[in-house]
Amino acid sequence: VIVLNHPGQIANGYTPVLDCHTAHIACKFSEIREKCDRRTGKTTETDPKSIKSGDAAIVILVPTKPLCVESSKS
Repeated sequence: VIVLNHPGQIANGYTPVLDCHTAHIACKFSEIREKCDRRTGKTTETDPKSIKSGDAAIVILVPTKPLCVESSKS
């Protein structure tokens, strides 16, 4: 994920509402695995405690309810 505009820091347990196609669903940040450079994708920090606006990160998001998403071909 890339955090574009958020007033504070985001840590494990944060539960925003995400839009996936036409669905709106709350998803919990269960684990922030690593921060990475937005342009190169290289890891800059492993197992960070939080992320903030402007950060890119590899995270595990868990939906609070079941969600079915079909793959799309480009």
